[in-house]
Amino acid sequence: MKTLRDILYNVGIRAVHGNTDISVNAPAIDSRSVGPGDAFIAVKGVHTDGHQYIDKAIAQGAAAIICETMPEVLLDTVTYVQVDNSAQASGVIAGNFYDNPSHKLQLVGVTGTNGKTTIATILFRLFSQLGYHCGLLSTVQNQIGDTVIPSTHTTPDPINLNALLARMVEEGCLYAFMEVSSHAIHQQRVAGLKFAGGIFSNITHDHLDYHKTFDEYIRVKKSFFDNLPATAFALTNLDDKRGMVMLQNTKARKATYSLRTLADFKGKILENNLTGLIMQVGDTEVHFRLIGEFNAYNLLAVYGAAILLGQDKATVLRALSNIQGAEGRFEYIVSAHDQIIAIVDYAHTPDALKNVLATIKNLRKGHEQVITVVGCGGDRDTAKRPVMAAVATDGSDRVIFTSDNPRSEDPEAIIREMEAGVPVHLKKRVISITDRREAIKTAVTLAGKEDIILVAGKGHEKYQEIKGVKHPFDDKQVLEEVMRLLDK
Repeated sequence: MKTLRDILYNVGIRAVHGNTDISVNAPAIDSRSVGPGDAFIAVKGVHTDGHQYIDKAIAQGAAAIICETMPEVLLDTVTYVQVDNSAQASGVIAGNFYDNPSHKLQLVGVTGTNGKTTIATILFRLFSQLGYHCGLLSTVQNQIGDTVIPSTHTTPDPINLNALLARMVEEGCLYAFMEVSSHAIHQQRVAGLKFAGGIFSNITHDHLDYHKTFDEYIRVKKSFFDNLPATAFALTNLDDKRGMVMLQNTKARKATYSLRTLADFKGKILENNLTGLIMQVGDTEVHFRLIGEFNAYNLLAVYGAAILLGQDKATVLRALSNIQGAEGRFEYIVSAHDQIIAIVDYAHTPDALKNVLATIKNLRKGHEQVITVVGCGGDRDTAKRPVMAAVATDGSDRVIFTSDNPRSEDPEAIIREMEAGVPVHLKKRVISITDRREAIKTAVTLAGKEDIILVAGKGHEKYQEIKGVKHPFDDKQVLEEVMRLLDK
């Protein structure tokens, strides 16, 4: 328990009504979780405004209200604090309440459109293998040492985030690696955190349903690096045309990685096949278990970050050579009889899908057909739907459009928007099957000996969200079941 005065340290305060020396049981940004003695922070969200729930929070026992606009009626039994920005204040307050755990370990944030999960996960596995107790915050899962904590958001809200970091500190973690999404940056979910380093992977068109313009999306990503302290490092992908833009105003020490040009951490692909990558990293030749050019970039980012965190080069490369990637990221299985290669990948942006299909093209011996099963999520960026479709048909011999997570939208309407992106001369390659299980079954039925099936878009997800309900669904599991059923 802390006093309200203590947890308001470094918060931009405009006015106070009441006593700030009162004890606070816990901070809360969800009125449903408010209990007696809590401080409710009224945050203006995307869909709802926390100011509308101030009365409810007080009725449930809130002792303090932190808000941007003071209520018309102020009760003498409650302390009201007017702040400049409730979202930012929630991060600072959460940090103060949990004794600023990000200051007590080395916290590294990974941002970019694609690669965040893989980079963060490999960093976690690498440093764990090097003998450190570590924490992970990712889209797939949160983890403290060997303990897995289910993940609901790419980046948790500030209170849950600081609570997790505090638990990591309590359990002896020296390092924590986390994905930092553009939503989290924009919504101030990482406000108040102290980062030891930031990594930029790449940026392509995504989340324009939220950010509205690509320029705004870039600006938000860049603001993460703008706010890094001088004690941190900022590591960027030099081969991305916006890579150096990210570092323009940062106070952190700058570093770069590249496959194509001179950089602080330079790599070169020597071989790329189903047994993995053989790369020249600096002056050392290394065999990695991961596959594809996109993973070559991910490995360089991890290697660079590890060196910037003071680790030994030879030790890092030796450990990295044995590490596997994140779940649902270019995971593949081979059928028992026909040796069909079925790949499951989270690729849900045009660029990610293009990268995966380019990797598959490089793995082909020449005679195999590539069959891609792909959909687009509902209630998300609609502009990428025809683009995703065009990329899929251009890089595949057969394509099956299907449902991803349709959410509140009509899945058939989503598929129609995808179909609009297929060039006339490639339409004969496309089949549309709304039911995802049937789409996967059709792909396996169409596949001949040694053909390659790509099931894209959901990766690690174990559900399909339809009309607000999450139904159990695992692409990899369905593939394995269908292959056995069809005796492939």
